[in-house]
Amino acid sequence: APVEPTIWTYERIRDTYGDITGYVKEYKNFAADDDANGPVFFLRALYDDAKDRLPTPQDVARAWLNYAREGVGLYWWGGYGVSTEHTAYLNLKNGIPAPQSGSIEQNGLILAEQIGGQIFIDTWGLVSPGKPHEAAELGQTAASVSHDGNGLWGARFFCAAIAKAFETADIRTIMDAAMAELPEKCTYRDVMEAVKAFHRESPGDWRACREMLERDWGYDKYQGVCHIIPNAGVCAMALLYGGGDFARTVEIATMAGWDTDCNAGNVGTVLGVARGLEGLPEKYRGPINDGIVCSGISGYLNILDIPTFCKETALLGYRLAGEEAPAALRESVKPGEVHFDFELPGSTHNFRVSDSFFGALSHSAKHAYAGTGSLRILLDRMVRGDQCRVFYKPFYTREDFSDERYSPVFSPTAYPGQTVSLKLYLDQWNGNETPGAAPYVRTASDKALHLQGYRKLVQGEWIDITFTIPDTQGDQVDEVGVVLEGYAPASCKTLGMVYLDEFSITGPAAYTIAMAKQKKNFAAITPFSMDHGAWDLYGGTLNLMRQEPAFAYTGNYYARDYVFSAPVTPRNGDSHLLLCRAQGAQRGYAAGLGREGRLVILKNDFGFSTLAECDFDWKKDTVYQLELQCRGEELTLS
Repeated sequence: APVEPTIWTYERIRDTYGDITGYVKEYKNFAADDDANGPVFFLRALYDDAKDRLPTPQDVARAWLNYAREGVGLYWWGGYGVSTEHTAYLNLKNGIPAPQSGSIEQNGLILAEQIGGQIFIDTWGLVSPGKPHEAAELGQTAASVSHDGNGLWGARFFCAAIAKAFETADIRTIMDAAMAELPEKCTYRDVMEAVKAFHRESPGDWRACREMLERDWGYDKYQGVCHIIPNAGVCAMALLYGGGDFARTVEIATMAGWDTDCNAGNVGTVLGVARGLEGLPEKYRGPINDGIVCSGISGYLNILDIPTFCKETALLGYRLAGEEAPAALRESVKPGEVHFDFELPGSTHNFRVSDSFFGALSHSAKHAYAGTGSLRILLDRMVRGDQCRVFYKPFYTREDFSDERYSPVFSPTAYPGQTVSLKLYLDQWNGNETPGAAPYVRTASDKALHLQGYRKLVQGEWIDITFTIPDTQGDQVDEVGVVLEGYAPASCKTLGMVYLDEFSITGPAAYTIAMAKQKKNFAAITPFSMDHGAWDLYGGTLNLMRQEPAFAYTGNYYARDYVFSAPVTPRNGDSHLLLCRAQGAQRGYAAGLGREGRLVILKNDFGFSTLAECDFDWKKDTVYQLELQCRGEELTLS
């Protein structure tokens, strides 16, 4: 990603970084761009519309419309006729269905053959293990929302390659299986064959191959912002010259320039599957720490825990194959809850330490409360008063990021009233006093720690820690974990391991949002994601000015039964509503002050319809305390 912008030419990357063998930039936390957002959110078509059948292009198109905030995040919003994705989105919004929305007939050849058809499709290969043809069909279906021609062939190639990589690590076998899913005559096949031919003649010089691509297949010949054909050549080159090694493959794709993050991502998925976890160097896996943040419309879904997402993807694979998933896998995925079991090899579930001098985290298969894995915490020479926080991060603000990449927005995954539980095991090697552990949460606006009382750990035993997240007076919770504290004297420092397992955050929440404690981040107001409108904080209130329907979303995406209330002051306009059960921009309910002196309850299913209404002569500049109750099939507005 750091060398993606076009100002980073191939020559500048070479002259600045030389032979890249690691990340070239450190990020506080990495915010995903379109390359990762698309594979995450387009796959949700399998949850929303294609629940018991194969998806259609229009199913995926509805995911496009539902999970994006128009003009912000998720895609590159480069303008109609410039950005293929922006163009397709506007086509869909204006009633042009998929696949016409992405067709050459609709958008022209150049726009339809940009790289997006290739970069958004990795997950369709991941849910089709060992089935390259089925994967290619799914990839083409998804890509056709926005792309056509060679844009579709790129989707077919990489979905098939990813699916085949579950069966073999041999790159030529993988590429042959993927090539079999392409038309006999297409430019995409031609550039692949050109790279294969060059590799046969010069198998040891990828830079010479890159020069051939620049000469014969470069951006000067394939127009638009980011055409798929030159980048397909880079991907083929990285696959072949990488020699089946994950690290070298993604490094070559990065050093080659052009669309570096897309190309490294695509070939990285193929090699990640082909080589398995043992093929992923710690220098690349470690900094990711099992976490990534996305930039869809749901701030709750944007906090992505990679091991949990892996399990969800595997469950979809079982479903598409018509097979029953193992019970342990089914039971370990709990939508709407935080549940970390550390069962997947190497998993950390994005846990962190506050002080790496006293504590260091890694995965362990040595001690587990249940199953085979846990989180291992090295406590290194702590004495009385030394502290180290070990925590999960359920909320982020702008200060947690290095840049403005794709404007992520967040709703917490942990709330006051919920129950936190975890298990701790002590294996102490030195020290005449065992350390203590105090469960805690931290609040986002003041960074205050809310401790729940210390307990001494017990050598060689698992202990259970359970607590209720306290009332935070309208603030968000941005850390949940334990404070580990040394009790040993300086002459006998604590050294040893603490193991953490079965971490969960469950149960109903009961909380308020104090607007006076919120911030304006990424052109939104915490803890909301905004779709349309101009939003701001004035006098401790959330204010909206808009020209078209505009909404703010927050809370647990999966929440169903709850009561929600807020004071609403209509200043201008004829519609002032609260949302409930909102599952994106196009799905949910709204209720409140409606047109012509009415109270209304509306349903949003890709368009609003009225469920109930009555007369209520509401006045402007008057505060109304609105309350929405959601109970089973009944919605009540008071």
